[in-house]
Amino acid sequence: MALISTDPLAPAATAAPQPRRRRRLRHLTRRDKIVASVMLGVPLLLDLAFIWFPALASVFLSFTKWTGVGSIKLQSCAELPSAPGIPQPGCLNGVQNYKQAFTNYPDFWPAVQHNAIWLGVFIVIATPLGMLFAVILDRNIRGSRVYQSVLFLPVMLSLALIGIIWELIYSPNFGLINTIIGHNQNNNLIDWLGNPRLNLWALLVEASWRQAPYVMVLYLAGLKAVDPSLREAALMDGATGWQTFWRVIFPTMRPINIVVLVVTVIESLRAFDLVYITSKGNPLRGLELLSVAVTQNIVGETQRIGFGSTLGVILLVISLVPISMFLYQAFRREEQR
Repeated sequence: MALISTDPLAPAATAAPQPRRRRRLRHLTRRDKIVASVMLGVPLLLDLAFIWFPALASVFLSFTKWTGVGSIKLQSCAELPSAPGIPQPGCLNGVQNYKQAFTNYPDFWPAVQHNAIWLGVFIVIATPLGMLFAVILDRNIRGSRVYQSVLFLPVMLSLALIGIIWELIYSPNFGLINTIIGHNQNNNLIDWLGNPRLNLWALLVEASWRQAPYVMVLYLAGLKAVDPSLREAALMDGATGWQTFWRVIFPTMRPINIVVLVVTVIESLRAFDLVYITSKGNPLRGLELLSVAVTQNIVGETQRIGFGSTLGVILLVISLVPISMFLYQAFRREEQR
């Protein structure tokens, strides 16, 4: 018979620890491996086929004199025989395409200037206007849902459709603007889209009409994520609405500001649809843009694919600057966490 100790100071009997069962890792079945390979492989192949391969091919073609006809010869153009009036075959042209773009191509610097103007208007007008819309809607005014839907409507429309709509508004004889200001007669018509001094600014109004709501949605999402205690603390300290936004709310939205900057730069560089619809596919004075120059050289009458690829690479390098800034800031925030 076992004796049981009644001494309170005696150590209590402890049960022997049971051995811990090792959790077996579940091995992937053959079907799981096939599904995972398809889910990872198909997007990867599409990304390589439609993004990386065209980008790398454009870089290679930018050093050639290929016109889209015949094969590409990995030989210098200086080593191949040429005849007057007969174009060189697809040969390696070195950096001559880049020299021609910066020195002898008449539309290059006007295109760079117009893209810079496009970017400046987006930063100075469209972005602050979108931010203003976001601040007003964030106050939950009456009917804010309706206002948000109405303001967001241009973003849901394609740029081609926006170009057609504004082409009717800018019509010299029957357009809304000329009718309102009384310049719809043959003796006092204002050709908003045909005048080289006006057409770029007219298109910037169209582009800003679509860009401002896009920026509004981005800032509205950022304002909804701000901690409400920051606003309460600012109000308790006696800050006005403007001081609260500019000194408290706006600095906390730094990630959103970077996203907006990147989107603004990319949208200003890839502007093409509005110009193409306005010019009916033909180049117009005052509407030279880098994206339009790329298209004209690749699919235009001349079909200088090598030179068009050169302009595309220049546009790619310019676009990589804001993208690199965004990635740097994103990785930096991850390291700080």
